[in-house]
Amino acid sequence: MALHSEPPVEPTVTPLTWRDPKRYLWLFGLVIPAFPFIGWGLVEATGYGVFWWTGFAVLYVIFPVIDQMIGKDSVNPPESALAQLEQDRYYRWCIFLYLPLQYAGLVLGAWLLATGGLSLTDKIGLAVTLGGVGGIAINTAHELGHKKESSERWLSRIALAQTFYGHFYIEHNRGHHVRVATPEDPASARLGESFWRFLPRTVAGSLTSAWHLEKTRLARVGKSVWGPHNDILTAWAMSVALFAALALAFGPGILPYLAFQAVFGFCLLEVINYTEHYGLRRDRTASGRYERCAPRHSWNSDNVASNVFLYHLQRHSDHHANPTRRYQSLRHFDDAPEMPTGYAGMIVLAYFPPLWRRVMDHRVVAHYQGDVTRANIQPAKRTRLLARYGAAA
Repeated sequence: MALHSEPPVEPTVTPLTWRDPKRYLWLFGLVIPAFPFIGWGLVEATGYGVFWWTGFAVLYVIFPVIDQMIGKDSVNPPESALAQLEQDRYYRWCIFLYLPLQYAGLVLGAWLLATGGLSLTDKIGLAVTLGGVGGIAINTAHELGHKKESSERWLSRIALAQTFYGHFYIEHNRGHHVRVATPEDPASARLGESFWRFLPRTVAGSLTSAWHLEKTRLARVGKSVWGPHNDILTAWAMSVALFAALALAFGPGILPYLAFQAVFGFCLLEVINYTEHYGLRRDRTASGRYERCAPRHSWNSDNVASNVFLYHLQRHSDHHANPTRRYQSLRHFDDAPEMPTGYAGMIVLAYFPPLWRRVMDHRVVAHYQGDVTRANIQPAKRTRLLARYGAAA
């Protein structure tokens, strides 16, 4: 989709003179799939079972603090360097390496659940840590799934298998990117809608939408929806095969914990979805169609830590403008609405609706110059929000 505005003008440089200041920071993204190994090592070294909760502590405590301590980086790659960045395979390997670490950690976790003599609390903590890895793996799948190379798209499905969320590959690319920042999009949160109300709506809505999209595609080429050509069914089959293989290897007793980590993982994805377009709405044109997606339709952030660990997902406006653009080339836009902190801090706020509303609702209204009627409003809260904020004169 085309942009309605341009990023800040950068000094003229040649590709040979510009260097990515975050080039080697991207490797820190591999810390996340190492969570199970880190937790296991800390438990072995200290004897404290609390370290099975390493994933929880890092995602919800350490990362938000690091985001605030390190601050922001709004530097854009110059236009002349974009082709060089896109072709540099180093950045792809930073993504590719996530997957073997993800699955090695999952196998380790299954083994520990089965043979580690863990208490129920320890097992839940380990499952949460595994789910954190699987949830961020959905973001890794998101990066891979937008690419044109078939090998990367297959790797995307492999990354999704751990969380049983293979339909995300269909709905995100062909559904969300078409309907983003509209009331029809199940992955765009509405002003006044809490995360806990958004969660069942987006999970059910995304699944329903993905199935409809795939059914329509198959009907167009004369294929049955109940067969191997259905990408949703093949994705779910990968998850079934994965869970079955782990249960055969380590016993069926691990299945409840595998299910729990899968749910925790896709809920982590959905809380990130909740933050990305909260309250933002595209206007309709004179023809009745929605306007093109622009930077103003996504919440952005340039907090370095979250950007590195999530592969520039926070530069969300440029992603929606250029879905196939690789993460290292995504740009910051001065006119895009900005969150007060990185995703790590915002997802913590999202779990507490009163805090979230206090921080974000007035920002949505200010984004629309005081006219709350221009926002994407939760229907059940419309009367209350109009009474509180009114409309711009």
